[in-house]
Amino acid sequence: MTIHLPDATGALRVYEPRTEPLALTPGAPFTSRTVFSAAHVVADPYADVSPDSPAAVDWDATLAFRRHLWSHGLGVAEAMDTAQRGMGLDWAGAAELIRRSAAEAKAVGGRIACGVGTDQISAGTLEEVRAAYEEQLAVVEESGAQAILMASRALAAAAQGPEDYLEVYGHLLRQAAEPVILHWLGPMFDPALEGYWGSADLDAATRTFLEVIAAHPDKVDGIKVSLLDAEREIDIRRRLPEGVRCYTGDDFNYPELIAGDDQGFSHALLGIFDPLGPLAAQAVRVLDTGDVTGFRALLDPTVGLSRHLFQAPTRFYKTGVVFLAWLAGHQSHFTMVGGLQSARSLPHFARAYELADGLGLFPDPKLAEERMKTLLSLYGVTR
Repeated sequence: MTIHLPDATGALRVYEPRTEPLALTPGAPFTSRTVFSAAHVVADPYADVSPDSPAAVDWDATLAFRRHLWSHGLGVAEAMDTAQRGMGLDWAGAAELIRRSAAEAKAVGGRIACGVGTDQISAGTLEEVRAAYEEQLAVVEESGAQAILMASRALAAAAQGPEDYLEVYGHLLRQAAEPVILHWLGPMFDPALEGYWGSADLDAATRTFLEVIAAHPDKVDGIKVSLLDAEREIDIRRRLPEGVRCYTGDDFNYPELIAGDDQGFSHALLGIFDPLGPLAAQAVRVLDTGDVTGFRALLDPTVGLSRHLFQAPTRFYKTGVVFLAWLAGHQSHFTMVGGLQSARSLPHFARAYELADGLGLFPDPKLAEERMKTLLSLYGVTR
């Protein structure tokens, strides 16, 4: 069986899908790394909504996908960028997602950490930004989940310099009930976050970021760095106080960062581990045995797919993630909140399908092929 896929020039090429998936089954809990998958939300395809309407979520399918991740030993990073926070999912929807997912995690014994931001306001004073963070922190803590303090568009707009970040984050860390994860999301993921930590100079921003952590090491479980810069992450990782973890958010360089070096390693909190979940879990179990070569042999081949999904404009990677979830049979449709399924081109989808199929990621390759052909036909490809 073959399928005709369009390339970047619009020409069709013949691709022969694989017939068997990788054999990926749940296994023992991880022992060497803490690993979170930032999970996507499944839209309700029957809801009568427009792109600027509040999100209509298919809760059954959304929670089922989280159970899939937990079954393979992965933690779930909830209500994060991958769940379209600020790109289709508003705070009301995120709050419900947090409550539902946290309850599900408790029921099945899954690990969960949830995003705390300020997206219930579009702008405001520093006091209003701090209050917005406090409201969301209370929701996450009441749910029983760990908190991830996300970068805030409103804080980026309101802050006049590094001292404002030190004040706001210091206040939040002092009142946090349990150690949190700090999240530094770069402007390639969200242009509104340019100059976060008070400077567009990354060296200066890094100094402020580390100053926040050094002042409250007992309240920081770890940091998630999403700058797509492996050298900078390694530098930050080596400068962290003892006991503070680095969770890589680098979807371009994650195998080498998780494997680490003679001076340390990164744990993981990654959007790419949404489509890679079972394969990533198997790779980490190999790493648990001390077999770095075997870990890299499993995970290195996935980087091509990740770099494709996260190519500029990087913030639209969510479209590829949901597309692959549909092909893999985790949801019955390719519809996204906010209409974001339109954010990538047909050649982009075709290459994503080819790369994922080549890795053996689809539990049912025939189903994935049929769904890819359905999409192609909607775009007018008839052979």
